[in-house]
Amino acid sequence: MTLTVLVLAFVTLQRLGELVIARRNTARLLENGAVEVAPDHYKLIVGLHTLWLAGLWYLALTRGLIPDLLLLAVFVVLQGLRVWVLATLGPRWTTRIIVVPGEQLVARGPYRHLSHPNYWVVIGEILVLPLMFGLLWFGVVFSILNLAVLWVRIRAENKALGR
Repeated sequence: MTLTVLVLAFVTLQRLGELVIARRNTARLLENGAVEVAPDHYKLIVGLHTLWLAGLWYLALTRGLIPDLLLLAVFVVLQGLRVWVLATLGPRWTTRIIVVPGEQLVARGPYRHLSHPNYWVVIGEILVLPLMFGLLWFGVVFSILNLAVLWVRIRAENKALGR
């Protein structure tokens, strides 16, 4: 059970830390002339991630679930990819769609290989973490909800970036 709490605490603290970084980066970008695009769906993303994480805490603790170590290793790999994405974007990384007029899109790091690599990591996390605790149905439901939100998000982002 200790490993369960450690994994869920890590993810919770990670998400909260990312919100702090994202807010700081967003504020600085906006102060320097950047523009936020399509903010209306942002609450859906935050709500989805909050419900996903709260549901994981509830189900894992009330059912005494212990993480599968192989899927925990997959999750660790996903965290390495997440760090790579954040490090590549640096001060341009944010959880909102922020466009910096006149700046080129990032084309290094994982962006050399994939469009929207952060979303691929999130897709993996939304599925792998519940599977790690044996919660297939939970992973499938939240993956479908996440894909619906990402469909809206990626369309808005691609339009804003001129793709």
